[in-house]
Amino acid sequence: MRFRIVLGVLPFLAFWPVGAQVAPITKNPIPEPIVKRGIAVEVKDVLRLPDTRELHPSDQDVDAGSYARVSYVRDLPDGRRFANDSRGILYLIDANNQPQVYLNLAAAFPNLVYNRLESGFIGFVFHPEFAKNGLFYTVHSERAAGNPKVPDFIPIGYGLKDVTNHNVITEWHATNPAASTFEGTRRELLRESHVVANLTHPMGAVEFNPTAKPGDVDYGLLYTSGSDHGFSNGGGPNASNPAQTQRLDSIITAILRIDPRSPSVTHGQKGLGDYTIPMSNKFAADGDPNTLGEIYAYGFRNAHRLSWDTDGTMFASDIGMSQIEEINIVHNGGNYGWMKREGYFENARVRGGALDALYPLPPEILSGKVKDGFIYPVAVYDHDEGRSVTDGFAYHGKIAALKGKFVFGDIFSGRVFVCDLAAMKKADDGIPETVAPVEEVQLYVRDASGKRVDMSFKEMVEKKMGQPLMRADLHISHSRDGELFLTSRQDGMIRMIVSDDGK
Repeated sequence: MRFRIVLGVLPFLAFWPVGAQVAPITKNPIPEPIVKRGIAVEVKDVLRLPDTRELHPSDQDVDAGSYARVSYVRDLPDGRRFANDSRGILYLIDANNQPQVYLNLAAAFPNLVYNRLESGFIGFVFHPEFAKNGLFYTVHSERAAGNPKVPDFIPIGYGLKDVTNHNVITEWHATNPAASTFEGTRRELLRESHVVANLTHPMGAVEFNPTAKPGDVDYGLLYTSGSDHGFSNGGGPNASNPAQTQRLDSIITAILRIDPRSPSVTHGQKGLGDYTIPMSNKFAADGDPNTLGEIYAYGFRNAHRLSWDTDGTMFASDIGMSQIEEINIVHNGGNYGWMKREGYFENARVRGGALDALYPLPPEILSGKVKDGFIYPVAVYDHDEGRSVTDGFAYHGKIAALKGKFVFGDIFSGRVFVCDLAAMKKADDGIPETVAPVEEVQLYVRDASGKRVDMSFKEMVEKKMGQPLMRADLHISHSRDGELFLTSRQDGMIRMIVSDDGK
């Protein structure tokens, strides 16, 4: 049997005759290695955020000596640059690359909890009309114990007594959008809860589609990341519950798209929180009272980062369980498979097996001859290559070697990867077996004499920290002109890709 391989190299999948017993795959489902094929880019230090270790001395799940925990760098159209430290601080970075505190969330929210990598002040985004309306949005986590607030959403089948943590989306209104420190008011949009022991896979992102223009159906609509809320491996008796996934009456595994304006302003349909449901969402217009209209797409394990190409194509980086990492192209109303699917495989939990095992799809489904109702990724890699996919962006900046590429990476290892954008979009064809090839990028720095020194991102972080680390904690952000920042939640550094080899 030969599979239809259009864009990439697929692993060997055992011949699957009718009635045969197929063994589960427990390691190396994609034997073909990711290699470097000549792309090399220079990385340069920009600035280091202040050391905030003393704010949370009992941090868990981090390496000793972690400085500021940087997750996002964002630029406003007016040239101002912001970055967050997930320990509770939003910084404004001035023209001399000096950070100053713009907003202290830790002071605003006394129940802020930081006990895992995805916790504390998780993410932020500015409204496309921030210069006029002063609105921006944050996501943060809080402990449930002693918390007077009642969540808008608790996973189905559980009650308030089961809640361990809250995840909160807040709208902030700056009285003077041009000011260098925040003064103004705030409004809570959504407070949703976790019932697993650890705050695993909270909503990690809030985003606006940057390609949407005034008058477009997508303009001003706020997206959230899609997460299983720890029901894969969040610890405790409530973890690994497949019944919480693959449902449309729950936000578990779902990317939400909301109009952040209150229904009291829009007079539209109210969502779970104080926001309006856009009727352009497929599940808002399906006439079914049992589906949540704020769901844009679902079936993600941890689609913690979202981005858009200039043509409006929406991408999601979805962290896998123990086997496959994914980049998906996201469609309104789409089902991306978790817990039934992982990459272009069937997760063994569907058959009562372990979450870290896979089964090959039947050939007729893999080839697209038979449709199973799921949307499959356009790029994948397995855990021989990394452990958790990080942010990805369609690149159209000044660096020739990266133009026309989708640049992403692996949080744990710090490796940086690329795929051809055209190949990824071609792979979005409804055929599971077509994926875009993945290539690794060689990073380098310049020494004092200007000589190129090849160095991995993890080595850069370790050099700055002066000690070996278990993980690189790579995140990628982009500037207003499309250039790429590399940050770590270990050393507090903001770095930038500044040129390609020989330039």
